[in-house]
Amino acid sequence: MPETQDILLEQLQVGLYVHLDLKWFEHPFAFSHFKIKSQEQIHQLRSLGLQRIRIDPALSDVQPVALQVDAPVAVSAESAGKPSAPMPETPELAAKRAMMERMRQQRENAARIEHAFVDTAREIKDMEKNLFARPAESLQKASEMIGKIADSILSAPELAIHVMGDRTGGEEIYLHSLNVTMLSMMIARDIKLPREVASAMGVGSMFHDLGVRNIPDKVLTKSEAWTHSEQNLYETHCAVGTEMGQQLKFPAAAVAIVRDHHEMYDGSGYPRHLKGEEIGVLARIVAIANYYDRLCNPVNGTPGLTPHEALSLMFAKNRGKFDPKLLQVFIRCLGVYPPGTIVQLSNGATGMVATINTEKPNKPELVVYEPGVPREDAIMVDMDRESDLNIVRAIKPSQVPKEIYAYLSPRKRVSYYFDATKPGQGATG
Repeated sequence: MPETQDILLEQLQVGLYVHLDLKWFEHPFAFSHFKIKSQEQIHQLRSLGLQRIRIDPALSDVQPVALQVDAPVAVSAESAGKPSAPMPETPELAAKRAMMERMRQQRENAARIEHAFVDTAREIKDMEKNLFARPAESLQKASEMIGKIADSILSAPELAIHVMGDRTGGEEIYLHSLNVTMLSMMIARDIKLPREVASAMGVGSMFHDLGVRNIPDKVLTKSEAWTHSEQNLYETHCAVGTEMGQQLKFPAAAVAIVRDHHEMYDGSGYPRHLKGEEIGVLARIVAIANYYDRLCNPVNGTPGLTPHEALSLMFAKNRGKFDPKLLQVFIRCLGVYPPGTIVQLSNGATGMVATINTEKPNKPELVVYEPGVPREDAIMVDMDRESDLNIVRAIKPSQVPKEIYAYLSPRKRVSYYFDATKPGQGATG
């Protein structure tokens, strides 16, 4: 614990790092500890009715203002750090209450989106179950659902990407298909694919792993590395899925995705070792989304990479495997710190990226750990509103203290869903 010291309010100046020993809702600031940036903040601190305030000299840029010789310094222990009178409803506190109301709405918004996400995963499960029993009807339903997704994502003025919780109601095996579809649509939106092309891509991405149903579970769930023959067996799912897609009368563009979603730009993929633009643009898009999701959520249940690690690996080590322009789009949309990433902020706080707006991916919305604030009321900080605050680095979950890990509750499975229901809704509040 860093050494702190109490000073009088008269000793405050810009550059001091202060700790407020108040409940979070009793002061107007986004955090209970921060570096003073302006005289306005000093005025706000003095309006809180405190006799003394705690500072951290190690994190401060300056020393407290020296006291005049005749300045009163004796303060009773009870009054130190406590408000001397009931706090007036200042404009700053009114702004804080408005912030708390905004956070309540954001939590409601997140719950609504989570419900929509689980419902969509269930719909995919039902469609897959009936795909061969009632092919025409199932394909019709899939096309309608994907059409709605395409319409909302492609036409929304802004697009917010939310990380989902782990409570998915047993639909886990369908989440990969949903993730790949959503991430592919994100790219389609950015490169302005026509709606009908994006819809065909949606069908292909939703059913890209159609042929996997023929691979035994003991191979799919095996935690050790696959043998050469097991790898060969797994690779047959592209050809098997292609035949199934043709039987089910998928659009030709969707069949091509089922066949080519494991082809890599450098020719290292399968089944045909296609290279560069020999691979159709839709399959190149789905290949990026599929690869990323498998890094975050491995098929055999072993621990995945964090979203930040997965993006870093794709860009730093495996860049040659992907269409460079599409990979750039993918990284730009998800941001350097994708939803689900635990981060350290410039004021020392720890948070988790909950939502990003694809228009402003480097200004995400965070859930922040603040001792004394109940987890269900966790502070949500919109980085777009906090001009003095920056993300310093990503943190591996294993490096996060247990109580902070439990509070932020990072997802064991990283799933995304998009909110495009209202213009500007989501990350921008």
